[in-house]
Amino acid sequence: MKFIAVAACPTGVAHTYMVKAALEKAAKALGHDMKVETQGASGIENELTKEDIENADVLILAVEVGISKKERFDNIPKVSIPQKTIIKSPKNVLNQIESKIKNT
Repeated sequence: MKFIAVAACPTGVAHTYMVKAALEKAAKALGHDMKVETQGASGIENELTKEDIENADVLILAVEVGISKKERFDNIPKVSIPQKTIIKSPKNVLNQIESKIKNT
């Protein structure tokens, strides 16, 4: 599957990058594609392109604050997951999303 994600926390530092690392590592281990955009004090990093969004199966929103350029994601299936859930069990999160998408 092709996953994209946006991670953002109030300061945009620790949890944002922990989520990014957890999702990328879990996706690689499970054989999925993953690109994670981070938003925080430094602005947008690793920004998702129009092509990334169009080719993705689902968007994971791991955000605890409002995000910039949210309208880019109007036409893609999305799921919101708490950051601590992703950090604790990233493979489980991806497996559950994959299962749900395959069953719809």
